[in-house]
Amino acid sequence: MHNPVRPWRSIERRRSRKIRVGQIEVGGDAPISVQSMTNTPTEDVGATIDQIRQLEEAGADIIRVSCPTEESTAAFREIAREAKAPLVADIHFHYRRAIEAAEAGAACLRINPGNIGSAQRVRDVVQAAKDHGCSIRIGVNGGSLERHLLEKYGEPCPEAMVESALDHARLLEEHDFREYKISVKASDVFLTVAAYQMLAEATDAPLHLGVTEAGGMRTGAVKSAIGMGSLLWAGIGDTIRVSLSADPVEEIKVGFDILKSLNLRTRGVNIIACPSCARQGFDVIRTVEALEARLAHISEPISLSIIGCVVNGPGEAAMTDLGFTGGGKDSGMMYVAGRPDHKLGNDGMIDHIVRMVEARAEQLRAERQSLQGVS
Repeated sequence: MHNPVRPWRSIERRRSRKIRVGQIEVGGDAPISVQSMTNTPTEDVGATIDQIRQLEEAGADIIRVSCPTEESTAAFREIAREAKAPLVADIHFHYRRAIEAAEAGAACLRINPGNIGSAQRVRDVVQAAKDHGCSIRIGVNGGSLERHLLEKYGEPCPEAMVESALDHARLLEEHDFREYKISVKASDVFLTVAAYQMLAEATDAPLHLGVTEAGGMRTGAVKSAIGMGSLLWAGIGDTIRVSLSADPVEEIKVGFDILKSLNLRTRGVNIIACPSCARQGFDVIRTVEALEARLAHISEPISLSIIGCVVNGPGEAAMTDLGFTGGGKDSGMMYVAGRPDHKLGNDGMIDHIVRMVEARAEQLRAERQSLQGVS
């Protein structure tokens, strides 16, 4: 990537222990993974598999599937066989669903051990997780804290959420189980961030970040970027889920955009574009909209600058793999590896840029495959 990492641009990640969710490592020095969750009825195997395929194509590292009923865990077995990404079975209260999901191929169980009943039931779920190679996510939510904690603290607060998380973790560790990660989500950004900051000091478990019930596409993305972005910038977080009232594929896109903005992941094309003004030599907004749509299939890390005029264009292009700067009424300059390369007319500009990005992606893919072959 033609954008060197400077010391002031680097993030020192919190040291956490490493666990596995299927083939994906979470925590330690593993890349921060991006998750989403299906919203199809789990019993509808075909629809759920179709949505999983879409999420996988978008780059989802881990996918969560709700398993509230016996019928859903029965369907989960077939779904797990078809999925390429590891699946997390979302369990809330019934311990039998957790055992069934582990037997059906779940890579991870999302539970709160304290919510599933007696010590024997916790022991049975932990044994099923051990027997079938499952990790566990302890999922604490500010909107569903235990009654005794609400009575103790008077309201959802960071202290209550962290106490809940650590109580649940203790139940697992009493059965010699440490393959777990923790989330302490709330819909309030301040509460979420404070809870994660406190939890990060109290445990070395990997942390799953999220601002829950964040809202629709625009407002949810903003809240998630502020909440998770501030935590990630501080080095806190090992895996993330952006919770949007939108197509789950958009959660993956926003998740990677957050990580790309912090230089924590580099999947796909990172478009640097100006907001446009009267100086623009072409329609910047229309061009960027078209390029975002047509380059969404690219997974290789490529930076692309699209700037409307020569005021900031050459400087931005100097920092990107490819760039186009408007230079006049009908044409502009195409940059390659930060240097002016050739003039390009505005007509056909989008098609030309797409071809150049695709060629660059193919080159990077070949180089990666060659290195993998050597290793």
